[in-house]
Amino acid sequence: MTEHTVILRNVSKVYHQNTLAVQALTDINLDIPKKELACLSGPSGSGKSTLLNLIGGLDKPTSGEITVDGQRVDLLGKAELAALRLHKIGFVFQAYNLIPVLTARENIEFVMQLQGISAAERRARAMDILKEVDLTGLEDRRPGELSGGQQQRVAVARAIVSEPSLVLADEPTANLDSKTAQALMELLVHMNQEHNVTFLFSTHDRLVMDFSRRLIKLHDGRIVDDQRRT
Repeated sequence: MTEHTVILRNVSKVYHQNTLAVQALTDINLDIPKKELACLSGPSGSGKSTLLNLIGGLDKPTSGEITVDGQRVDLLGKAELAALRLHKIGFVFQAYNLIPVLTARENIEFVMQLQGISAAERRARAMDILKEVDLTGLEDRRPGELSGGQQQRVAVARAIVSEPSLVLADEPTANLDSKTAQALMELLVHMNQEHNVTFLFSTHDRLVMDFSRRLIKLHDGRIVDDQRRT
C-alpha cells in the first residue's frame, strides 16, 4: 500500500468579499504519495496558491478533509497548526522571505532554533546543507549581499534542513532568470531524491512543469487534468 504525504477529500474553499461569495476551490480530491515531485499548474485565479495555503495550514477549507503526514489539518487549532508547520512542512516562497538582518547560515538555522535543536547541531547541519546547495563561503553574507538565485538556495536549504515531510514551493522560479531557474530545479530534484522529501510546486513556468514527475492542472478551482510522467 502506497503511503501518502497529502490526502485531500472533497475540499472546497469559498471567500466572502462583502456580499459576494467567490468559489476559489470546488471538490478537490488529491493524493500525493511520499517522495512525490508534483506541480500545480493553471492560469492566475485557478486556485493554485489557495490549494497550497490550505495544505500548509495557512488557511482553512470551507468544507472537506485535508490530511498531511497522517494529521487532519482541517481539524487543528492555531497552536497545533503552528507545530505542524514547524516540524512537518517546509515553505519556499517566490519572494524568498529571508530575514534581512540574519546571515545565510542564521536564516538556515532559524527553524531549527525554533525546534529546540542545540546550537552545535544547528551549525553543523547548516554548514552541511550550505555545501549541498553550493553556497560554501557565503554563510556569513546577509540576504542583501546575495543574488536572487543565491537567496532562493538559502530558502531551499532552510526549508529542507529541518527535515520536513513536505515542502511547498509557490512559484519558486518567478524572480529568477532561465539559467538560475534551471540550476534551482536541478537542486530541488536532487533534494527530493537525497532527502526523500515530498515536493509540491505551484507555477506558471514551463521549466518547473518539465522537471516535475506529476503535473496537476487546475482551472476555475477544479482539477481538470492529472498526469504522471515516467
